[in-house]
Amino acid sequence: MKSISRRGLLKSGIAAAAVGAAPLFIPSRVWGANRRIRVGQIGCGRIAQAHDMPGVIKSGLADFVALCEVDSRRAADGVVIIEKAYADRGVKGPKIAVYKNYRELIARRDIDAVVISTPDHWHAELALSAIESGKDVYLQKPFTMTYAEGVILRDAVKRHGRILQVGSQQRSWEQFRRAAELIRSGRIGNVQRVEIGLPTDPTSADAPPEAIPANLDYGQWLGPTEFKYYTEQRVHPREGYTRPGWLRNDAYCLGMITGWGSHHYDTLNWALGFDTQGPGRIEGKGEFPDPSRIWNVHGSYDITLQYPKNITVNVSDKHNTGLKFHGDEGWLWVTREGTGATSSDPQAKGANLPPLDASNPRILDPNGLSVQLPVSKSHHRNWLESIDSRKEPLTPARVGHNSNTACIVSWIAMKLGRPLEWDHKAGKFLNDAEANSMLTRRERAPYGALKLARA
Repeated sequence: MKSISRRGLLKSGIAAAAVGAAPLFIPSRVWGANRRIRVGQIGCGRIAQAHDMPGVIKSGLADFVALCEVDSRRAADGVVIIEKAYADRGVKGPKIAVYKNYRELIARRDIDAVVISTPDHWHAELALSAIESGKDVYLQKPFTMTYAEGVILRDAVKRHGRILQVGSQQRSWEQFRRAAELIRSGRIGNVQRVEIGLPTDPTSADAPPEAIPANLDYGQWLGPTEFKYYTEQRVHPREGYTRPGWLRNDAYCLGMITGWGSHHYDTLNWALGFDTQGPGRIEGKGEFPDPSRIWNVHGSYDITLQYPKNITVNVSDKHNTGLKFHGDEGWLWVTREGTGATSSDPQAKGANLPPLDASNPRILDPNGLSVQLPVSKSHHRNWLESIDSRKEPLTPARVGHNSNTACIVSWIAMKLGRPLEWDHKAGKFLNDAEANSMLTRRERAPYGALKLARA
């Protein structure tokens, strides 16, 4: 719980409610009136405990009634967090049911919605199963591991009429909303180019095989990925909640290009009004360790994407961590406060820069904006309010998929090291069978979103 402040929550407004300002129950949604939303938590690791679970609890609109976790030690810690949240307010909360198999949680008809805070390789199957079971979903970013999974999940959300919010919480942070409003109101003129800076993850020598801990269902943790020997380096810490090793293995995560890239590409699309558009040409290069290594995600990289309106976007670890928009009438810079989600995250470059800055102070004047975007002080609350209203949240499935697609095609360009032409509407590369083959992956039976979609 100590790591919450490192997500910049205090300035985003989420933690403002956490410091005792908002009661767990609000007058219009007490027991017996306008039934509170009943939520199941899937995954109880670092992000769940530091961000997702507190976000839902502090919204005042919902109650956790169940959780699912393949590590029984982490499941027990999750129950403690939920029970303490009620006890701190002198309220007796619902009894928390604990499951190891997500299907048991999703099968419960009394659960309205689920929060998914798992490693990336599990996102698509879990979210698709929940959607098809009639549940609304809060899904940690990135949207999915592959483009093919993203199409399936996006279309399922629309077909079933469910509410899905992607955890791109920068849309609920004031400086990112203000940056998008300023740019879309023409404060820097016509945008010509954008620089996006993301950090990298280091590699390391492989750790040897270890005995699988008794508290971990390792086979289920691997899910749709190929079986590999267990070592703590591959999964998550046996004790504590520091940065897990799976973030550095491309079977479970594509690296920082989707890790933090999901956030910044989403801000790019929001600021430029490109929620239904994407790049047409991508050229990239990246340093990759031997693919047989456990920590094999990309190191240093440089990617150039050509977007509509002749806008060039350069993404590189050489830039300061954030986004710098260059227009014909000035520039605007926006970033987070601090370095990352937790103290174990990679160090952001230029971490001491202001969260919002511009080439001229007049650019930042909040008065007279022609574009005003929805205000949200809590991404989780925005999701829960959307469940009630049945209106789209700030980052619905179609938006999350669009941003994630740009991250994925960037990763493919880095892997191949040659220029690629991307047909955004058709969802395929032009005249490049190898690149198109990387839009999907094989799934280990009996797991996988593609398998579930065919059932």
